[in-house]
Amino acid sequence: MSAVRVASLKGRLSLLSEDHALDVATASAGRFGPEPLSAYDDWAGFCEWMSSVSLDWSSAALFSTIDLDTPVARPSQIFAIGLNYAEHAAESNMTLPEHPVVFTKFASSLTGADVEVTLTGDRVDWEAELVVVIGEAGRDIRVEDSWDHVAGLAVGQDISDRTVQTRGNPAQFSLGKSFARFAPVGPVTPLSQLPAGTNPDALHIRSVLADTDGTSRILQDGSTADMIFSVSEIIHRLSATVELRSGDLIFTGTPSGVGLGRSPQEFLSAGQVLTTEIEGLGSITQRMV
Repeated sequence: MSAVRVASLKGRLSLLSEDHALDVATASAGRFGPEPLSAYDDWAGFCEWMSSVSLDWSSAALFSTIDLDTPVARPSQIFAIGLNYAEHAAESNMTLPEHPVVFTKFASSLTGADVEVTLTGDRVDWEAELVVVIGEAGRDIRVEDSWDHVAGLAVGQDISDRTVQTRGNPAQFSLGKSFARFAPVGPVTPLSQLPAGTNPDALHIRSVLADTDGTSRILQDGSTADMIFSVSEIIHRLSATVELRSGDLIFTGTPSGVGLGRSPQEFLSAGQVLTTEIEGLGSITQRMV
């Protein structure tokens, strides 16, 4: 059996393995689900249930990725970290941050793994991101304890309308990054389901663009090992101010290769298909319309 991922399938908490889905409320006799957030509200119990029961995959049904919702539809908080890769800061003509640059993507922008995205202008950009999902809540979390508070990891995109993002002085990031379906997030891979030998602090991350003529090219190709502030450091620093809560999402930043940083600059157009991949976590796809 391949890695088991946690997802929301047509609004119901589900476990995925390859192209099959298992309804958690049915499999757990109502202990968890159907509300997806129920898994994160008792993440320790959910993991114990997953590991202690013999899941009957014979009752699993085939599913389509277009039926996947965002794994946490109503997170208490969404954090996004800007300029968290040195090369991306350089291409953005920004100095390296001394502290995490924090903004948000509003919850109404969340969407699933395989969707159409309506372009809001002629300067809509891509940003491949590792998304951290919080399991155990907490404040003042020590760096060495940070991973204990992580439920799992997911593939995300921080799609950004650069015109809206940069208008005004000072610029306000959040609105330009929060149009409908500008925050696609894939199924959550629990840390226990990462392939053997995988270092969660060094995951290969890339985005690939397929054009209308059928050609494709790699836009971003990096590693989360290059983050200025690691996952542990982000959790530590955020929790020094706020309480991190179960189901919270953290977009951890993007590597270099975004359209804004290219010469000449380049942005998304209708008919293109954007695929984002992260080692051990799978991929998500957005079709531009």
